[in-house]
Amino acid sequence: MRVGILGCGGIAVRHANAAKAAGLEMVAACSRNMAKAQAFTAEHGGMPYDDLDRMIDAGLDLLVVTTPPFGRQGEAEQAASRGVNLLVEKPIALDIAAATRMADAAEASGVTAAIGFMYRHGSAVRDWKARDTGPVGLYAGAYHCNALHADWWRDEAQSGGQILEQVIHQIDLIRHLMGEPATVYARRANLFHGDTPGYSVEDVSAIVFGWDDGRIATLNASNIATPGVWHKEWNLFAQKLTGRFTSWNEAVFTPTTVGATPEPVTSPANPFVTQMEDVAAAIRRKRTPLIPLREGVTTLRLALAARQSADERREIDVR
Repeated sequence: MRVGILGCGGIAVRHANAAKAAGLEMVAACSRNMAKAQAFTAEHGGMPYDDLDRMIDAGLDLLVVTTPPFGRQGEAEQAASRGVNLLVEKPIALDIAAATRMADAAEASGVTAAIGFMYRHGSAVRDWKARDTGPVGLYAGAYHCNALHADWWRDEAQSGGQILEQVIHQIDLIRHLMGEPATVYARRANLFHGDTPGYSVEDVSAIVFGWDDGRIATLNASNIATPGVWHKEWNLFAQKLTGRFTSWNEAVFTPTTVGATPEPVTSPANPFVTQMEDVAAAIRRKRTPLIPLREGVTTLRLALAARQSADERREIDVR
């Protein structure tokens, strides 16, 4: 299976390594900057391109789209129209119209298309999903870091802010593990980066999703925590089981019975590799991937609603 990558930044490295680990062939990489494509392929293999059509002409089975969302200008739709299967990094887009166009094009073409929410591919997450936990009554998640990131990340017009760029992974997990919420209420602010040039995104936020039956999911996030540390965790409180996750591969499960023994769950598996293997298997077997591209539209809708709620300071019905 021949794989090409569109976009040659840091996340592209993870996908290139995952493709090789999954037994796929890295044949090409494309960037608007030919020098970047040349440097990338010199390290990871394949031929460099600065034109997507020329890269597709060389023969691709799978295109991995790793460009930032602001830089996507119909390339995924272009590849799908030519019969190339897709794996698109999150978020799928910065607005619902662009996201819907991409998902519609992929479905109309009949190609296999997936969105890169790799948390769902984590071993501990998959283990939880496979168990009889009963309904999850409360999800409590957190994401904290302290970095300036890339120039485009700091600009809300280009990244959408921390909720769309980072917190969206756990928003997707909430959908995956609890189903579709009814409402969202959020707050966000830029507390400590007002004097940082080009920094227009939030550095603190909190989100509450609600269901009509009383179930709740909460998320808090910041970019003002310990420098150099990317801290993420989520706790699940279900009818029969409690799960305390410190990563997609590491958790402690405890039955909600008196005297129950906690069960550590851990795995060295790389979710990027597991994700790539799932997409490759979906292409070969002509089945739906674990996370179809359309899921990127639905999760983006919730993330945008959370951001809207914070800006308008009101609860929003997301049904």
